[in-house]
Amino acid sequence: MRVTIFGCGYVGLVTGACLAEVGNTVTGVDIDEEKVVGLNTNHVPIYEPGLSDIISRGIAEKNLWFMTDAKNAISQAEIIFIAVGTPQDEDGHADLTHVLNVARTIGEYLTTNDVLVVIKSTVPVGTCEKVRKSIAKHLSKPLRFNVASNPEFLKEGAAIADFKRPDRIIVGVDHPDHAMRLRQLYGPFNRHHEKLMVMDIRSSELTKYAANAMLAARISFMNEISQIAARVGADVEQVRQGIGSDPRIGYAFIYPGSGYGGSCFPKDIHALRSTARDHEYSPQLLDAIEAVNDRQKLVVFQQVKKHFDCNLIGKTIAVWGLSFKPDTDDMREAPSRVLLDNLWREGANVKAFDPKAMPEASRIYGDHQQLQLCEDPYQALTGCDALVVITEWKSFWSPDFARIKQLLKTPVVFDGRNIYSPSQLDSLGFTHYSIGRKPVLQNEEDALLALAG
Repeated sequence: MRVTIFGCGYVGLVTGACLAEVGNTVTGVDIDEEKVVGLNTNHVPIYEPGLSDIISRGIAEKNLWFMTDAKNAISQAEIIFIAVGTPQDEDGHADLTHVLNVARTIGEYLTTNDVLVVIKSTVPVGTCEKVRKSIAKHLSKPLRFNVASNPEFLKEGAAIADFKRPDRIIVGVDHPDHAMRLRQLYGPFNRHHEKLMVMDIRSSELTKYAANAMLAARISFMNEISQIAARVGADVEQVRQGIGSDPRIGYAFIYPGSGYGGSCFPKDIHALRSTARDHEYSPQLLDAIEAVNDRQKLVVFQQVKKHFDCNLIGKTIAVWGLSFKPDTDDMREAPSRVLLDNLWREGANVKAFDPKAMPEASRIYGDHQQLQLCEDPYQALTGCDALVVITEWKSFWSPDFARIKQLLKTPVVFDGRNIYSPSQLDSLGFTHYSIGRKPVLQNEEDALLALAG
């Protein structure tokens, strides 16, 4: 099939590359000419495992290319995906400027009947109707076209696998017959059992927000439990295993840590809260999810500050991990950014390392006087007063602890993702802080006093 995708960001690139790989002819459209030139020479602007290889093959086989010429791209298309960004507006709503600009462009250049316009961007309920009206308004002549909702469910760091082996493919249409072309398009990814779910458009639009809100709720719930565990003398890792063994709960997204970040959860929670209030409903649970997450991002910093008796002036802290999660270079809303800002505000210097996010950190912070970006994790330790692990990259899980101890001024580790064994670090002579695991109180009376306090 001939597919055009507006937006060569994370979702657009993964979608286009995977569709091209199974034989479709895919054109990616973006207004950034430099990005387009780079993509056509296989310079992928984001890090996602496997993505660069797929794009390279698509370009070599001449069924994937990128352009800025919207008119040309629209004229070739049977299906047009809108996969542009929907950043958070100042009032918390999703900013639909880019989506509606694309809709207007489609209306201006559409010349054939029966083109299917598919909204892949994460958008509030009712957006497909706005897109339909905008296209119709700008048509130069009456044409038949359909608009569908097809939200993405891609995890950064595992997006290729998620697209090729989806848990579900949500399609929102006005009439079930309109889903036929999307069923054909997704056929190669829907072979073993039926994964395509057809529903009305508004339900499809809401499903994406509901899914992200549920996942964020699980994270914030476990982080809330971690704070209780730390105060009553329980081990949150044992609690996690205990509740995760219940098949009604499961283990996914119940790992305590330093809070969630990224491009999806924070802005989508904001947007869903705004939608609820627009319809005169107070979303108390959504408010709490965000409040817990904001508080959790401060936990490691507060541990560092307390350890050094509230005096960080002149201290140098090593930070391992800058991206909001492993296997991505995305630092949007990352817990590391909250940590760095607070350390600097208190007068500390930072030496940091991340396997993939160093260029992004350099772009964000430039030549910040209190930040040194290091070439490897051990270089970041030299002469530092403590180590903070804020992103759980696999390369951080089994480090050379003897070397860490040798390089640090004082053997102090703040484990913001609970990837190390407290007993192991204790036996090696480290002072070790984690999330919801230490200190462990010895008796019930202490636990009750701590909870009351």
